[in-house]
Parts: sequence; structure tokens; C-alpha cells
Amino acid sequence: MDVRISGTHFPLEALGPGRRLGVWFQGCSLACAGCMSRHTWDARGGTHVSVSALLELWGEALERGAEGLTVSGGEPLQQPDALAGLLAGAAGLRDAAASGSATGAGAGGIAAADLLVYTGYELDELTPDQVSALRHADAVVTGRFRVAEPTGLVWRGSANQRIRPCTPLGVVRYAPHQERESTGARLQAVVDTGTAVGLRLYGVPLRGELAELERQSKSAGVSLSDPSWRP
Repeated sequence: MDVRISGTHFPLEALGPGRRLGVWFQGCSLACAGCMSRHTWDARGGTHVSVSALLELWGEALERGAEGLTVSGGEPLQQPDALAGLLAGAAGLRDAAASGSATGAGAGGIAAADLLVYTGYELDELTPDQVSALRHADAVVTGRFRVAEPTGLVWRGSANQRIRPCTPLGVVRYAPHQERESTGARLQAVVDTGTAVGLRLYGVPLRGELAELERQSKSAGVSLSDPSWRP
């Protein structure tokens, strides 16, 4: 099975607890005003990869001590079959790794690496296929980004968004954070050296934080061309 993605990154440290593998699906018709990831909207953009290739990355991340998988976008639930396959395979690899390691499980034998999905949908909007796609998720962050409702809540971009634990592991890992305010950095910056030097930002910025980044960059003589949060 193939999936269209915007990209991946490990270690991701700004979207969920601990060091994580991040996978960003490509394509989102919700198009929330103020979204920092407009480059993920076009369903024809990004790259095609196989779900099995993503699971290879997940297996490698687990070997390197990954504490979780975060799937965001774009809108993952607009590719429900691929999301279902990714989460099912990721849960299987996680559980196999935990059962084969004396240090791979937490209290009660629960594997430590959790599976978190970000969606702009509310639960009552989901189709049966989309509900089924989330069957192996330990927690889901729901709700559209609303630029007029800023929040300091950890791992969320607007006050309407909710962290919803779905499994015993999800409750252990996320219930303490449902009403917790951020205390550290909300953005993770990664320099991307390819054909041209680029800067990738992961996380959920506070209101005005990206505009301030642009101002500071300009004053330092650094030009940001085509930032993903600009039309």
C-alpha cells in the first residue's frame, strides 16, 4: 500500500512526549486559516512512499530508542486506508520490540512507545472508515486549528483542540497533559541541507511566534523565502 506524505523526521521532540518519529501525510482539504503547514495541503504534492517503507523507518526509530510515533499532516484521515495500515503495522512492531526487551515495557507490561495522531476533524464528523483507521492509535488530537483561539496548552495550536486518550497506554501517557500549559520550547528547528539550505520547524507555535521569527531573521540579515505559513 502506498501513501502520499510531506515528510518524516526523527527525533521529533515537539509533538508529543519524548523522542518520536514524525510522519506528515500530504493533502488537506480543511485548509484552516493561519495554518503553518500550507505546503501539506495540496493532495498532489509531497511524495509517494510505501507503508512498508515507513514501517522500516519506525523499526529503526524503535532501535534508536523512540518513545512514540506522531502522525500529522496535512490530514491523515483523508488517506484512511494508508493510516490504518501504518498504525496497525506500527503497533505490531512496537509490541514485538517490547516483548523482546526487558526494558521495552512500562508498568504492567505496557509498551512504552505510543502512537499519536493529529486530525482536524471532530470525532462526530468521522466516517466508519476513518474511525476504523484510528483503531490502533493510543491518543488522538482532534479539532481544526482556529487562529482566533490561541492557547498555551501543550501540543495544541488552538484552545478548541483536545487530546483524547484511546488506550490504557494513551491514558498513562496523555491524561496528565490534557490541561497542562507548555513550559518549554514549542518549536523544534532543524536545518535541512540539500540542494539548498532550508529550515524546518516542527511543533505548534504561539500566536505571533512565526511573525517574530521572520522579524528576527530579517534583522540578522537572514531572508526566509517562501515560508510555509504564508499564502
